[in-house]
Amino acid sequence: MCRYAMSGPYKEIYACFNCRKSFKQVSPYDLSPETTPILEHKCPQCAEIMVSMGQDFQAPKQKDIKQWTKVMTLYRHGITYHSCGCGAGYRPAHLREVPIFLEKYASSRRSEGENLLHRWMK
Repeated sequence: MCRYAMSGPYKEIYACFNCRKSFKQVSPYDLSPETTPILEHKCPQCAEIMVSMGQDFQAPKQKDIKQWTKVMTLYRHGITYHSCGCGAGYRPAHLREVPIFLEKYASSRRSEGENLLHRWMK
């Protein structure tokens, strides 16, 4: 059963990569369509624009630089923690696992012909 679809509004979790902190903010789905395109959530500490990581995101400890690097790398490749409440799926637990995960993720999004071409070019 989809947790977020069955009950009231849930807040989105936004991350500030500069401060290595996360904050819950109002979801764009709970706002009027006119407000959503201009909405920017700024970090309360550094005033930089934060990124939406989804409702299933659990921020690492602020001092855990390796885990924050992992989260930033995944985000830069378009991988966040958005889901319907059924879980965002597998995410690597450690930074060293990220390259293998990204390769599998990329190959799963390519067509069969693109995968063949990618293997041939290696």
